[in-house]
This record gives sequence, structure tokens and C-alpha cells, in this order.
Amino acid sequence: MGTSMVVLMPQAASGIGMEGVEAADTAADERGVPVLYLLHGLSDDCTIWERRTSIERYATEKGIAVVMPEVRRSFYADEAVGEKYWTFIAEELPQIVARTFRISTAREDTFVAGLSMGGFGAFKLALNRPDRFAAAAALSGAVDPVNLSRELDTGHLAERVWGGRDIIGTDDDLIGRLRAADPAALPALFLDCGTEDQLLDQNEAFLAAAGDVGVPITSRLRPGAHTWEFWDESIQDVLDWLPIRG
Repeated sequence: MGTSMVVLMPQAASGIGMEGVEAADTAADERGVPVLYLLHGLSDDCTIWERRTSIERYATEKGIAVVMPEVRRSFYADEAVGEKYWTFIAEELPQIVARTFRISTAREDTFVAGLSMGGFGAFKLALNRPDRFAAAAALSGAVDPVNLSRELDTGHLAERVWGGRDIIGTDDDLIGRLRAADPAALPALFLDCGTEDQLLDQNEAFLAAAGDVGVPITSRLRPGAHTWEFWDESIQDVLDWLPIRG
């Protein structure tokens, strides 16, 4: 079926208020530009990052492409009643992007980040496809879907997405995947969550599990809530943290 995504390619900026902002010069680099897959949350769509933050300006300054795909309310899963969004995001999307845009497909140039449901998607990709990503960031991530329905008013989401099946031990069980992973094979991980966020407990549980198995995570639990003010600041810090090759 047809779907949508927003793609930002780095280029020298011009216009009022953008004087002096130059994209990294990668035009002559045959490998293409580095790419960040940036994932949306449960109540949003593929346009939200561009509408609620200055991601285009931030990415231009870093010389990185940003791919923002549409996955509706799928929780980045192959839905029990719906569409195969995990297959789309994990397999089809990277192939489409590689064929269409001048981006690098090297692991060291490929990153993923997201907020809330998108934070779950980012860590799901990192833990299930560690050979594809150099780094992954979850911002206020819904990283424990086992307990999601009792913490958020999600209606029948669990039944539609997972069909009532137990997700413990599956690709969606991020804490289980974390415990089973080889720490040396994982991408670098970044976790940021506000201390007033309703998902704080999930993020603390994920950090505790990572500590138990020796998986290093750059983490911050800082004042803030589940808001765009928090994520606009956070995505700038993520871009500073990413090991983007010059």
C-alpha cells in the first residue's frame, strides 16, 4: 500500500536567520551522507518532528540526513489485526531509502532515535538489528510494552497490535532482548527521560536491566515531562552525541 515519509537531506542553508549555517561538505564523499531514522510517537505521524522541533536546522548543522517514516499506531510491530509495520521499518524502508537518496548504508553512518512509542521502535531496531546501527536513542521511550496498557490510556491497542499474545520472549520484549544480547555487539545506546514523565518507571527498569547484564548506556533522568519542549532539547543532545563521521 502507499504510505508516507519525510526526508531531510543536508544542504547549505540560506535565507533570513540562517546566514552562516553550512551543512557538512560530503558531496564528494562516495559513501553518501550519514542518516538518522527518526521515529514518531503513538499520537503523531511522520510530519511531527518537523512541525514541533527545528530538526531541519539541527540536522543541517550536523550534515546528516533524517528519515521520518509513517507507522500509524502500530508500535513498530507486525500487527495482529492490521499491517506489517515491523517488516516495513526493519526491511523495506532501508532498501527504499538506499535506492532513492544519496545516503551511506554503512553501519557506522546509520543511526536511529525516537520519542515515546518511537523510542521503543528505536531500541527495538537496535536490539534486533544490531549489525545495522552504530547508535540508538530513546527519548521518553515506552520501552516496556508488557506493562504499557496499565500505564497509559491506550484503549484496545494491545489487542490490535499483539492480538492478546504474550510478548515476553519476542522481538518486542526489549528487556528480554537486552538480557540476551552480547553487549559488545550492540550499538551505542542513549536514554533520556523526564523525572515527571509517566514512563519514568519503564525507563528506570530498562536501565536497571542494562546494569545487570553489563550493557553500557548513556542515560539522563532529568527534570521534565512527556512534552515537546523536552524532546526538542533532547534531540539536539542526541545529535551532539552521535558519532557522526566528518
